[in-house]
Amino acid sequence: MMKILTPLILVAALAAAAYVGSSRFGLTNLFGIYLPYTAFVVFTLGFVWRILDWAKSPVPFRIPTTAGQQKSLPWIKNNELEAPSSWVGVAGRMFLEIFFFRSLWRNSRAFMAPGPRLTYISDQVLWLFGMIFHWSFALVFLRHYRFFVDPVPGFVTLIEGVDGFFEIVWHNQVHNITLPGLYVTDLLLLAGVTGLFLKRVLEGRMRLLSLPQDYFPLYLILAIALTGINMRYLNKVDVVAVKNLMQSLISLRPDPSLVVAPIFYVHLFLVSALALYFPFSKLMHAGGIWMSPTRNLANNSRAKRHLNPWNPVIKIRTYKEYEADFKDKMASVDLPLETETEKD
Repeated sequence: MMKILTPLILVAALAAAAYVGSSRFGLTNLFGIYLPYTAFVVFTLGFVWRILDWAKSPVPFRIPTTAGQQKSLPWIKNNELEAPSSWVGVAGRMFLEIFFFRSLWRNSRAFMAPGPRLTYISDQVLWLFGMIFHWSFALVFLRHYRFFVDPVPGFVTLIEGVDGFFEIVWHNQVHNITLPGLYVTDLLLLAGVTGLFLKRVLEGRMRLLSLPQDYFPLYLILAIALTGINMRYLNKVDVVAVKNLMQSLISLRPDPSLVVAPIFYVHLFLVSALALYFPFSKLMHAGGIWMSPTRNLANNSRAKRHLNPWNPVIKIRTYKEYEADFKDKMASVDLPLETETEKD
């Protein structure tokens, strides 16, 4: 139970520190300028360092994970997505893996059926919540781009238009069901994070395998989503002041005189904490999936021989050379000598 509660207490303490610090002690510059800059630098350098560290790791052999027939004889049909033999197949496999979690779709669950009999069934619950969470998070992230640039790019306006389709047209006028207009991804992001959390807590095997560092990012992202929703729909903040602050940060000309409501600094501090934590956690799978040799290599071991380029050069020593070095010692213990036999 403590591995579930400890990360929750930590996230609550971070949120409380930002709220009290900005509202009671006037530390708006700390939470609004210095910590975001620090988080950006640590995130960028940490992300690059992890990618370069993975890039230096030797991958001498083809080790792709396969779930289909490899290309071999012409009359045997191969599966180019599950066992790609060319870069085209690898590209297709990587695209489906990164954007649609294709391998997770094949997830199965084991249980004991009456008999008893060990039974496996297809289980796409984890895939569904993973897709909802990642796509919603990506769209919310892109929507926030409007706070950093002026004018707002067209693709951001398009995303907002599709995302906020909870509008009704009545008497040739557009009416929002909520004010401000409700974004679907706000609800889906909460649903995705909640689903992933419940999956870990309610399923015995997942609960046993989960560690505190598995719960911490879920709580952190959930807190970020809740504070963002709070600012948009409940305790609304000055959007113009937020945009001015963000543009001053992105232009490297921070304005200490810009002050926003405390809930905004809680939101920004939690985002900064996520950025600081990201490069050193399991969240780096976002970058690691691109570097995974089990996914990004062609399965062509039958068509091409792959040699390990890191193998050291080994000097071969013949038996004649060995016998020449130890001839006297071998003769002293009456071991047969090939050179003597050849002379005879």
